[in-house]
Amino acid sequence: MSRLNQELSLLQGIGLLSTSLLGTGVFVVPALAATAAGPASLWAWMILMVLVLPVAFTFAQLGRHYPHAGGAPHLIGRGFGPRMERVSALLFLAVLPVGLPAALNIASGFWMALFDLNSYQLLMVQIATLAAMLILGQRPAKASGMIQGAIAIAIIATVALIWWLGDLPHDSQPLLPTQTQWQLLPAALGVMFWCFVGIEAFTHMGEEFKNPQRDFPIALLLGVLLAGFVYWACSVAVLSFGTYGDVNSDATSLPRMLHIVLGPKAAWLSAMIGYLACFASINIYVQGFARLIWSLAEENKLPRALAERNAQGMPARALLLVVVCCAICATLAWSWSLSIDQLIRYANGNFILIYLLSMAAGWILLKGVWRWLAGFSTLLCACVLVFLGQDAIYALALLGVLMLVDIANSWRLKKNNPTLKEKTS
Repeated sequence: MSRLNQELSLLQGIGLLSTSLLGTGVFVVPALAATAAGPASLWAWMILMVLVLPVAFTFAQLGRHYPHAGGAPHLIGRGFGPRMERVSALLFLAVLPVGLPAALNIASGFWMALFDLNSYQLLMVQIATLAAMLILGQRPAKASGMIQGAIAIAIIATVALIWWLGDLPHDSQPLLPTQTQWQLLPAALGVMFWCFVGIEAFTHMGEEFKNPQRDFPIALLLGVLLAGFVYWACSVAVLSFGTYGDVNSDATSLPRMLHIVLGPKAAWLSAMIGYLACFASINIYVQGFARLIWSLAEENKLPRALAERNAQGMPARALLLVVVCCAICATLAWSWSLSIDQLIRYANGNFILIYLLSMAAGWILLKGVWRWLAGFSTLLCACVLVFLGQDAIYALALLGVLMLVDIANSWRLKKNNPTLKEKTS
């Protein structure tokens, strides 16, 4: 029986996941990928979708059989025991100091197209964004689903508008080039993986579907496919209009494309769509983190006070904690002048490690063909982690430190109270 209100429909679930995946990446990463690999990036999107689908199928089956607000850490705990659940939950929450400030930076940057804002004013935009998420999170999950479904439609409509007014595809830019510099694909794939983080956060919403066994896996798979093809279509537009090539061009890819097809009046549209896309992506993570903390508290793995729900049945106190932590992390990143690139690279390592552990748990928990698919997905995630190279060291070192701290804490508890032996092992 679900511990949270079961209100999400299939379409709302698709809207939540697709906007989560599109969010901070759709108008920036295609340009970054084009800069890294040129026309070969169009093949990279297709390859990435093929690589992500086994992971998505595995998450879909895990979510179907084990719908739980604890999300990926709960699944990892089912496969490897309570210690790994605690450690992976902390590893997932460790994305807060690096991933959320990066996403908030991208979101606030869209306001620069309209106003001449200084760094302090951009920080205020980020804090206001978090406040809006706090207000939205007090409402039932279907409210977020409806809003993010509308944002997903706006994103798709914007890309479609660029194609229509830009008369795409151009003869000079094939949809899938036959002559490709394949050696450039690894560099592009390393950047593009950021676009498909969000699947693990979506697993926290599993308990809130009206029919989780049927609708959760369908929403997950359709959301992944929809986001993948929107990314590919946006990449075709970026390559056709040449809005890439350096840091400044990549960051302003969307405004420049809309300026080409609509003229100066496009500034407001690009800022609004870009910001809303980022808002949707960040919101699913904030809500996911809140549900993870609530679930752990409800199971007495965190202070029980964090399990309190509001009149709407939402984990309001856990959400407040997440928003406050995000605001502190955003302020620290602003005061230390950390770059978006630095923040994203550190966050990617954590995400991939969570994916790797989740897929390994799938090998233990699932049966038949799904078990073998989980094993294949585990190997894929391991390969991606290797490709990250030095960027993966942060996540692996953090995992090691968290394991040592948990072992030391368990040893201390068992020493003081031998009856806790089974619970902490």
